[in-house]
Parts: sequence; C-alpha cells; structure tokens
Amino acid sequence: MSMVYDEYGRPFVILKEQQAKSRIKGIDATKSNILAARSISSLMRSSLGPKGMDKMLVSPDGDVTITNDGATIMARMEVTHPVAKLLVELSASQDDEIGDGTTSVVVLAGALLEQAEQLLNKGIHPVRIASGLEKATKVACDKLDEISENLSTDKDEEQEIWLQTAKTTLNSKILHAHRDVMAQIAVEAVLKVADLERKEVHLEQIRVEGKPGGSIEETKLVNGIVIDKDISHAQMPKVVKDAKICILTCPFEPPKPKTKHKVNISSAEDYKKLYEQEQNYFKDMVQRVKDSGANVVLCQWGFDDEANHLLLQNGLVAVRWVGGVEIEHLAMATGARIVPRFEELSEKKLGTAGIIREISFGNTRERMLVLEDCANSHTAVTILVRGGNHMIVQEAKRSLHDAMCVVRNLIKDNRVVYGGGSAEIACSLAIRAVADTFSEIDQYVIRAFANALEDIPMALAENCGLSPMDEVANLKSLQVKQQSNVLGLDVVNGGGAADMKEIGVFETLIGKKQQFRLASQLVKMILKIDDVITGGSYQ
Repeated sequence: MSMVYDEYGRPFVILKEQQAKSRIKGIDATKSNILAARSISSLMRSSLGPKGMDKMLVSPDGDVTITNDGATIMARMEVTHPVAKLLVELSASQDDEIGDGTTSVVVLAGALLEQAEQLLNKGIHPVRIASGLEKATKVACDKLDEISENLSTDKDEEQEIWLQTAKTTLNSKILHAHRDVMAQIAVEAVLKVADLERKEVHLEQIRVEGKPGGSIEETKLVNGIVIDKDISHAQMPKVVKDAKICILTCPFEPPKPKTKHKVNISSAEDYKKLYEQEQNYFKDMVQRVKDSGANVVLCQWGFDDEANHLLLQNGLVAVRWVGGVEIEHLAMATGARIVPRFEELSEKKLGTAGIIREISFGNTRERMLVLEDCANSHTAVTILVRGGNHMIVQEAKRSLHDAMCVVRNLIKDNRVVYGGGSAEIACSLAIRAVADTFSEIDQYVIRAFANALEDIPMALAENCGLSPMDEVANLKSLQVKQQSNVLGLDVVNGGGAADMKEIGVFETLIGKKQQFRLASQLVKMILKIDDVITGGSYQ
C-alpha cells in the first residue's frame, strides 16, 4: 500500500495487486511447510504393514476406491498445498522406480520432518539439518549394504526366495488370504517376459485384465493374450485353431470424402448403381483379406452389418473395436504387422496363434477373447483377475503389480534385507553408534535420523494394536544382545520379536535404499524453503 498525490495535491491510496494475499518468511515458512507435509504422512501411517487399515476414496463423480496402496491413495487425494503435493510426487516416484514401499517412504518422510521441527526449535539452522541428514542417509545405506544377503545362485532356491518376497509384499494387500497362489502367478508371469542373462524384465509385456464375478481364487495366468472383446457375429466359430491373423487399422467401409459433399439420387437406377458400388467396395476389401490367407480379422475400427455379413459368408472370423494398446500387444505376440491399408495386405504381414477361443462368464453375456500358443510366446502373457466386484478386481490388479515389481527388482539386483522393521532398527543402532564420532552439531541431526527410522516399526506395532514403545525397545535390546540384524516384529502372528529369516519376510535392498534416499531428499528440499509467496504477490 502506498499514498500518492494528484496534480491538485489531493492524496489517494494505491493498493498493490493481491494485497490480501499472505506471505510467510523465514522459520515460520519452514514450520508451515512441515505441518502441511506431516498432515499427509499421518494420514498414511495407519495404512502401513500387514494390519494396516484401508482408505475409502470417493471421487467427485461418485466413483469409490477402497485401497491401502500408498501410491493410489496419494494419487486420488485432492491435495492443494504445494508442499503436500511434493509428498504425492514422492510416493509416485517410489512407485515408478521400485513399485513397492510407497506407504513406507511417506511415513518415513513424515517422521524425518517431525524430527527436523524439533531441531529447528532448538535453534539449529535448516542448512545444517540438511547437511546432517545427508550424512546419516549415507551411513544408513552403508549399513543396509552390510546386512543385505545375496540370493542363492541355485535356480530352485532363487525362485523360492522370489516367491517369499512376493508373499511379503502381498501380506499387506487385499490378497493376503490368497498370497500363495497370487505370488506364484506373479513370479511365473515375470519369468515369462524376463531375460535372466541380461537381467532385464519387460513388465509392459504382461497384460493384467480384470472381470468382476467369481472369486479371487479363480484368477489365472494365461500363456497368451486376453482381450475384453467378443467375436462380431453370433454365427461365426467361437474356436479357431491354427489361426492366421491380420491386424487392420483401416475401417471396413467405403471411402468418405474429407470435404462436404451431397449426392443427388433422382431415380431407382441411380440408387441401384450406388448400392452396387458400395457392395463392390465391401467385396473387394473382404476378398483382399481372404486372398492374403487370413482366417481371423482384428480391426481397430467398427464395421456395419453389411461388412459383418460378408465376412461371415466368406468364412472369416472378425473382432471389431480392438484398442490401440491391445493391437500393439497382439502384434508383438502373434508376429503380425499392423496394416493401415487394404492394398498393403499380404501373407507376410499375417500373425499366427495356435488357438483363438471365446470364453463366457456366468449368465451375464460377458465374453472375452483368448489367443494362446502365439508365435512369440515369450512376449505374450496375461493375468486374468477375478473378484466379487469391480473394487476388489482393481485392488487385486494393483496388488499383483506391486508383487511383480518386487520380483523384477530381485532379478535386477538379487540382494535382500529382512522386513518387520529389522532393517530400520539395525540402521538406527548403527547411526547412533556413528553419531558420537562427529564433533560438530551434525551429531544431533544424525541421532534425529535414527529416531525417525524407529517410527516405521513403531507404526507397524501400533497398527497391530500393540504397545509401540515396548515393542521397539524390546527389539533394540534383543538385536544388541544377540548381535543379530534379522530380528523384527512378527506382526502376522500377533507381535513379539521373531527371526525374519526363518519366517520368510524379505524386502529388496534397492527398494529399501530408495526409500531412505527419496525421503531424505524431500525433507532437505522442504527445509531449504524460507519464503512462501502465494498467488505471485510480493509485499
């Protein structure tokens, strides 16, 4: 606000644009940002671990999602605070890179921010806190490398540990009652598309299709492609063996001018000529398909009853409205080339499949198409998920995705650490031991990092209805006395310390290290914000 005078000496006040907008500076800005981020992490805390609670998310359109998957909860929430959005991006980064641990990384970030706030209240500068966090993260990651174990090189033992790690991931999901079957499906699906020599896994080649109805036990792995389409004509064969497939991205219809046009028909003869010309277009298209040797047509576009009838008369099986992503998968699996024009269709561009069949579900007239024994079987695998309703199917698909990501991570790096909070406790003890070796103020920050790591096992115990302080204190005591890094909280069997190696609770090393690094980076970013200017105003 400022006061100026006009040419007659009369004063008037000039209000700056957006004068009412608030601006927070200095330590108040940092604390405000910490409060916003902690409000998100406290929401996620109750969803951590096998006994974590689910969240019901209702969209503005009324769509309901029930899940305890951290990335899904964060993505579906309507977050307006800019710093809180950073936590959403943090969870998405963990999901994109690792696929699992999306809840843990948010809870850890919240615990670090809580400790950072206490350090700020003691008068420690935010830059010194950020520097200390960086040193503590390095110590924690070094300890993880030390306590990690390599998987056996024996193939059978290796697959068994992959199975156990997938089961650990599914423990906290809706599929936990069927984790044995689901973990087996996840491992088999990943192995189908994995190149073990190069340690590469192409997860995009695994299709996950869902169909409500039935039970979760009916979920199965199909060695081929499943698409949610049906055969276009009721009288066409429902099973085709030794299929030769042509994939078209051009419609079965006469060409249409791109400019505005008008056709004047003045007599019955003119109409008959127009009709015959249209028929010739259809006949020419169908004949080109038949001449190429194809017996199955997959078309990206629809076609009318006239074309459908001609395809039936010529003994061709057709499927219409096949989506773009599905067409790419079908082309990879069958070895077919995608044909944009009928003139380019030839025998060389056809794909093959051992059998194509249409399957139906219950009495709802729901049908799907299954292509098995495809030409490139290593690029064609589909998981068909069943469930009581749409929400269960969607949650099962998310759970399977997490399990497959964990198996992929193990193929890339076969080192594991043990779960149940054992790795966090071991890192916490190691950091405390190292903290006293620092002569500067960093040792306070490093001890705070150790305190934050203990928040993960405390949250696990709290969600099981146990006493968090007692359980964590007991775990720390036992790890020190027995010099064992594998002792963790057995939340599945009612609490208490247990050997995680014996009960088979594993986590991937790269996933755990990524959690520590991402949470630490986010906290350092938030601590370095000392000025919040809302709406572009500057006062």
